[in-house]
Amino acid sequence: MNALLKVDGLRAGYGQAQVLFGIDFSVGEGEVVTLLGRNGMGRSTAIKCLFGLLEVTNGSIEFAGERIGGLPSYQIAKRGLGLVPEGRQIFPNLTIEENLVATARARSNHALKPWTLDRVYGFFPRLRERRANLGSQLSGGEQQMLAIGRALLTNPRLMVLDEATEGLAPLIRAEIWHALGELKAEGLSLIVIDKNLRPLLDLADRHFVIEKGQVVWSGDSSALRADPRVVHEYLGV
Repeated sequence: MNALLKVDGLRAGYGQAQVLFGIDFSVGEGEVVTLLGRNGMGRSTAIKCLFGLLEVTNGSIEFAGERIGGLPSYQIAKRGLGLVPEGRQIFPNLTIEENLVATARARSNHALKPWTLDRVYGFFPRLRERRANLGSQLSGGEQQMLAIGRALLTNPRLMVLDEATEGLAPLIRAEIWHALGELKAEGLSLIVIDKNLRPLLDLADRHFVIEKGQVVWSGDSSALRADPRVVHEYLGV
């Protein structure tokens, strides 16, 4: 499988505190990959590097064959990376519809079916029902649907979800997992960071376990299921 995203030897940190110590991982076209590990091990830091939100001190990031490390965030987004950030980060004083169109962009040159406002409303009917409501008036689940819909309207080739089911009720969490399964089925590449291992094993093609800023294990879901030592030692499950 050709790599859509390739991260090699990624090093980064905050001031004098180094967090990433040479991380390597990749995502193929239409592939779902997870970054697993306990809190504070470097997963979200790696995502910040992907999107130009944190300076890379060493290593390389390639997307669709082009080096994107060091580019500003808006240029990275234009190339086809979409982010569903931790904490949702929707605009509380804008309506659902205003949130969705604020960062929308037309489809770039790739084979995926384009996302439009109507298509997002069809994907998450609850957003259509409440489209005139302010972001601050939404439940946590509705805010998460809005954050995913907003990312889809950037028409990404690769979408990254950082703790997309955090703090949600079980029924809403199940809706989000179902939605991600539909996105995978239509060929959208995904990187998922989440603490809920069981649905990740069903959804993802490959997993990268991060411990203290390094990838300490990688493999597919069958291999991870067969290695309880990894699950216990690095994930605490």
